[in-house]
Formats: sequence, structure tokens, C-alpha cells
Amino acid sequence: MSRVDQLRFIIDDIDKNIVRLFEKRMETAEKIAQYKLENNLGILNTSREEEVIESALNELYNKDYRDELEEFIKKLMEISRRVQQKRILGMGKKRIKIGFQGVEGSFGHQAAIEYFDKDAEFMEYMSFEDVFKGLLNGETDYGVLPIENSSTGSISSVYDLIGEYGFYIVGEKCLRIKQNLIGVKGASIKDIKEIYSHTQGFEQSSSFLKKHQEWKLIPYHNTAYSAKTVALSNDFTKAAIASEKAARLYNLDIIEKDINDNEHNYTRFVIISRKALEYIDTSKISVMFSIKHRAGELYKVLEGFHLNNVNMLKIESRPIKNRPWEYMFYIDFEGSLNDIDIVKSIEKIKNSSTYFKLLGNYTADKNAS
Repeated sequence: MSRVDQLRFIIDDIDKNIVRLFEKRMETAEKIAQYKLENNLGILNTSREEEVIESALNELYNKDYRDELEEFIKKLMEISRRVQQKRILGMGKKRIKIGFQGVEGSFGHQAAIEYFDKDAEFMEYMSFEDVFKGLLNGETDYGVLPIENSSTGSISSVYDLIGEYGFYIVGEKCLRIKQNLIGVKGASIKDIKEIYSHTQGFEQSSSFLKKHQEWKLIPYHNTAYSAKTVALSNDFTKAAIASEKAARLYNLDIIEKDINDNEHNYTRFVIISRKALEYIDTSKISVMFSIKHRAGELYKVLEGFHLNNVNMLKIESRPIKNRPWEYMFYIDFEGSLNDIDIVKSIEKIKNSSTYFKLLGNYTADKNAS
């Protein structure tokens, strides 16, 4: 064994010990989260974290590693806070209930599982508004809803419902969407006459569908509903545009794989809640506001982003019901409410708006814009 191999062996052994200690620390952090929930305490305790850093630095023999150790401890505490926040999301009840639109095998169901945990209880709803109603009535603790697609743009009805119901955005999940043409066992593309899917499924696969203009397109509640309908029909002439998971779940064949126009096809789902979360380790903010219907008003709002060097990620406008030519604006931008420049930008929006609401400050998904 060479000298470098010997040193690597030592590092591997050290890493194993680190893993065991890391696991023990996270388990202890979860116990602290339980205590904080029971005693109505916040997650962030700045003075305590400063004490932990100082104590760790005092334990260090080789002071040359001081900066690196401080960085390491800060990152470790950041992870601990995330673990506590995630645990608190699911505490207070033995099993949290998550609402989504569609049935098992839908993209909404998949996003919910990936964001939360498969041990949660998942509630199926027929429409987007039903998800909001379920949350309003206390049937669920959180809702998971698609809000935009990288290929087809915003899902306007979800924006409207967020404005109408007044819930908060507490997280997001970006899911890569691969649409497939699926049919009953033994069916071929020559057999197909009717296609079932959600309108988004049709829009995301428009180039493929243009090659088969003889097919009748039947819009349906959800891509997974479409797959289930085709399976129940056992009809060779019917097919669905849905996920590979839906094909497996409903025992269907994939006739054509990855038929969506854009190879990098993502849908952004938002996690909604009746209550806002504490702003810990957050990186993205969503707000909604309306302004006076006159020249220059929107510029006044957006100027605050430029003056405070804030990166705006998205702006969406939706007509306000019963108020012709007036609009509600929805903006996503980078930042945390712990940042003074962000607070200044938000104050600028508030001062220039006739209506303002902070929808949420949450952790951005790495695949989101």
C-alpha cells in the first residue's frame, strides 16, 4: 500500500465517524424541534448559534483552520435548522395530510411525494380549486399545485386561486416532466383514434400531435386520470398522454416515449399553507399587489428592485374580477426577509401599491428560475 493509499484509508475511517456523529446530531436536532413546537419557540436562536461557533473555535488546536471550521459549523447549523423546520412541518399531527389535484400516478402526486415524504397521507382532489377548499376546510395541512411550466408558461387559474383564497406559499418543487403516449397492452400507434390528457399534456406535446392530426384530442382533468380512463376502457383506439409512472400503475404500454416538445420540460409546483412559515434559510420571495391604473405606477414598483440590486425572477399579471382593466401582479424574486435590501424593496412595493400581500419567503428549488 502506497503512502497516499494509507492516508486515504485514514480519511475513510474518519469520514465513517463523521457520518455516525452527523446522524446523532440530526436526531438530536429533531428532538429539539419537538421541544420547540411544544413550547411555541422559534427555530432560529442567534445568540445560541454564536455560542456554538465560539465554543467550537475554542476547541480547535490548530488555529490555521479557524476560518474553515467556522464555515463548517455554520453550514452544519444551517442543515440542523432545515431538519428542524422540515420536522415541524409534519408535527402537531401524527401524519400530515397533503392535497393534490389528480390521482395516484399524476405529476402532482409525484411532486408531493418528493417534497414531503411518502409516509404522509396524500389526498386526491378533482380540481385545483378543490385542493384550496380542502385546505380551507381543514381536510389537509398543505396543498401542492402546479403554477408554471418551462415550456407552456403560467397556469393562470392557480394564480387566480392564490389571490382569491389568500393562502401562503411555503415551498416549491420543480419536477422534470416527460410526457409519453400510452395505451392498453398490445395497442400500436396505428390503432389510435382518441387521445386523453390534461390540456397541459397536449400543449407540451404539440409538435408530436401535429403529425397525427386525424386523432381526436379529448381534454381531461389530469394526465393520470386520462391513463386510468384508458386502462378501464381496454380499448385499442384510445390512448393517453401521461407519465411513465402512470403507465406502470395502470398496466399500460408506452407506445411513444418522451413526446414533449422541450427536452428540458419542468413544471414548478408550489406548496400552499394556511399559515406562513418562519423565515429561516430562505432564498425566494413571492408577493402579490395591485396599483393605480395610471402611467408610471408599475415602474415605481419595479424601480425598487433596481435600486436595491434585487434579482426579479418572474412577474405575472392577472385581471381583477369585476374591475375592468385593473390587474393583480404576482412577482417572484431572490432573497430573504433577513436581508435589509430585500426589506427596502418590499417597502417600496407597499408604498406604491393600493393592495399588497406577502405570499411567502421560502427555499428555492435548485431547478427553478
